[in-house]
Parts: sequence; structure tokens; C-alpha cells
Amino acid sequence: MLSIDNKAADKTGYLYGPVPSRRLGRSLGVDIVPVKVCTLDCIYCQVGRTTEKTIERKNYTDIEAVLAELKKRCAAGLKADFITISGSGEPTLHSRLGELIDGIRKITDIPVALITNGTLLYRADVRADCAKADVVLPSLDAGDEQIFQKINRPHNDISIEKLISGLCAFRNEYSGQIWLEVFLVEDVNTDSEQIAKIRDVIGRISPDKIQLNTAVRPTTEPNVKKVDIEKLQFIASQLGEKCEVVADFLPRHYDEYLKGKTEDVLSMLKRRPCTIEDICQGLNISHNEALKYITHLTKQSIIDSEKKGGAIFFKANPALKE
Repeated sequence: MLSIDNKAADKTGYLYGPVPSRRLGRSLGVDIVPVKVCTLDCIYCQVGRTTEKTIERKNYTDIEAVLAELKKRCAAGLKADFITISGSGEPTLHSRLGELIDGIRKITDIPVALITNGTLLYRADVRADCAKADVVLPSLDAGDEQIFQKINRPHNDISIEKLISGLCAFRNEYSGQIWLEVFLVEDVNTDSEQIAKIRDVIGRISPDKIQLNTAVRPTTEPNVKKVDIEKLQFIASQLGEKCEVVADFLPRHYDEYLKGKTEDVLSMLKRRPCTIEDICQGLNISHNEALKYITHLTKQSIIDSEKKGGAIFFKANPALKE
């Protein structure tokens, strides 16, 4: 019998969404690693500080329970462009990742995407698991060790060259799509020298797409500066025709943004009860931001809360359900 890491043994509700994604369209998320168990502790992360920085793969989640939940969602008429394995930790740390993807394929024809920081791709077993996905979306935020340490704050056993060599090895073995995300932080990795180094590394990796992102939502470190859209577009032109800007600067007016996000939260809660963590993961927002919307909806008596299994679940007022 396979043992499951006790940090995730009592978790229920592994799926979130589908949510709109600028990179993947309508995406159903699959979360298989506990919150902020990761190989990195990036300064721009929207989930928060890494609580366990590790490179050890474990059986964090009951894969059979994940697949059972997905089977129910599909039977209820799931409509999504991708089933996306990502969530609140680094998914390649799950030792049964490959089995999960195999199981998903037996349930649905919806393509599988994997969002990963790519740091474990130097391992053959991780590459074999990742190669089962239709699209793999790894990250590269630096062109040298100094900036890698500054922006990504990796586990001691991970270096920039280890990351790059893993990405190159995966490209050589994998026939599917690789969409490489480059997250830019103003005054950290945006000078011309660093962009030139990143361009050289991209040439070694040869991804199918390069996608530029920046900090448009609250980040782990408060001093992280976003890069303006004009500069992003200029950098994209330097990185070649495969490069596109995916950072979401719209809507530009805060009131419209607040209204839209509140409606997104309510839409989730009309369909299933969610914890604050579910909302953070489903909408890719910080804990404080999710709490703001929950407070607003609670004051208007639009949503209710219920404590179950030690967690607080929020749900739409029954009279509002579609």
C-alpha cells in the first residue's frame, strides 16, 4: 500500500475552476501538492512564502481521490480547454505525477497542461512524468546564477545551470509543446545585459513559445515592481517572434477590477463551497485580496460560511444559485 505524506492526507477538493487563463483559455486546475511546498521561494509568488523548500519527491496526495473527483466533474458535463496541473506548490514534487496524467487520459480527451518551475527536469524520472502532458509550461526568470538566486531563491541543491540543463534535456526528449514563461521584475532582471543572457538561454532551450509576465497582483515581497506594458512589448521584440506578453493589465480601472473579481468569486461559490485557499488558487489572487472580496459579499448577505473538518467554507446564498 502506498503511503501518503500526512501534510496532505486530510485534504479534500483537489480541483478548482474552470477559470479563465490568458495562457490556457478555460482551465480546470488540479492541485496535488500542499500549499507552498516548493523547490523555490520566488520573490514574486502570489501564493506566499515557501513553507517547505525541498527537492524530495513524495506521494503528497491520494491520486485515486483526485481522479474520482475529476470523473464526477466530467460526468456532470465539464467544459474546459485544458486540465491544468499546477496549484499551490511545485507539482513535479509529487512522486505519482505520471500516474495522475495517465489516469486523466483514461477519463477525458481534454488535453493536459502542466505548469512547473522546471527545476527538477534535470532528473530523468521527472522528465518522463512531464512528457506525458500535452503542454508543459516551465519558467525561466534569470540568465545567470546571481539573478537566479535573487529572484527565485532556490533550494541549495539547485543552480541556474542545473535548471537550464534540465530544460534542454527535456526539449530533446519531448515532442509536445513547451511554453516558457519569463517573469520580469523591474530593476531585477530587466536590464539589457540580463535580457541578452536570457535570450541566449532561450536559444539553447528552443521552446515553442516564450510568454512574458510581470507582477500585476500582490506578491510575496512588497517591493516587487511590475514592468510596464510598453517595456514588456519592447523586451518581447528582443526575444524573438515566438515571444508574447501574457501579463494581464486589464481592466485598468480599480472599480471595474474590484467588481469583476467579486463576480468571479461569487461565480465560484455558486457552484461549490470554497475555502479562502480554494479562491486564492482558483483566481490566482493573494489571501488578503480574496479576504477583501469575501468580506464584501458577506456584508451584503450574498454568501454564507460554514465550518467543516476544521476549515471554513464559503458558499453562495441558496436563493442566488443558478
